[in-house]
Amino acid sequence: MTDTSPANGKIAGPVIASGRASVRRRAIPGGDYLISFSTFLILLAAWEASVRVFRVPEFILPPPSAIIVSLYYGLKSGLFIEHFLVTAFQTLTGFLLAAFFGIGLGALVAQFRIVERTVYPWLVALQTLPKIAIAPLIIIWAGYGIQSKVIIVALVALFPILVNTIVGLKSCDQGKLDLMRSLGATPWETFRLVRLPNALPFIFAGLNVAIVLAILGSIVGEFVGSKAGLGNLILEANFQFNVAQMFAILVILGVFGVALSMIVRFIQGRLLFWNAGFSQSI
Repeated sequence: MTDTSPANGKIAGPVIASGRASVRRRAIPGGDYLISFSTFLILLAAWEASVRVFRVPEFILPPPSAIIVSLYYGLKSGLFIEHFLVTAFQTLTGFLLAAFFGIGLGALVAQFRIVERTVYPWLVALQTLPKIAIAPLIIIWAGYGIQSKVIIVALVALFPILVNTIVGLKSCDQGKLDLMRSLGATPWETFRLVRLPNALPFIFAGLNVAIVLAILGSIVGEFVGSKAGLGNLILEANFQFNVAQMFAILVILGVFGVALSMIVRFIQGRLLFWNAGFSQSI
């Protein structure tokens, strides 16, 4: 029998060293976040110093201090908040529509072969069209108001949800389906108790991708034609060569995207508590 006691240096040494390393890792909670934040501060300092030393004009590359000042006054005056609310409403409304139709159409395509053969090819063809190319048509048909931007957002965010729903519903274990059939379950019961829970991780994977694309769709729609929104504000800042304000708006969009992604992941963790491994891998 092999001796694995502490007296045997061949085994005990690595075990003790591994244990000490584990203790050291646990001794610094949030160490990864601290390193990430420190790196971010170093990059900002290098950016500020480079702009000052090489005297780069602000209309080409403003220093971080100018961006912070622009962000502060934009928020204080309410200008950024007013336009942000417009963009946020368009983004969330379009995303919810995309989720509704994406999951619904995905379920129909996965459940009925006739729908897959007749409807799905047209959806793929729609996805291949550049949204920036059809955005002017949507603006003409729906106007310069919020409606046109909501439609663009829904079109941009639809396909990832649709595809992941179809894959999730079709990847169900055949053994589970045979078991439900042997128990006399109806198609609706099989869908509700087996297929849908199996597809939820895939659906949330699509939602995580779609929520980011929804913001992009909203900004693209505002670029093409709008009366308000952060995209419209970016265009105005561009015409005025106010690059600091443009960067400030990009900061707001970045924070908004991270916040929405975290909300989707939080809901995912609550609903998919039984599949934590999949949730953490996304």
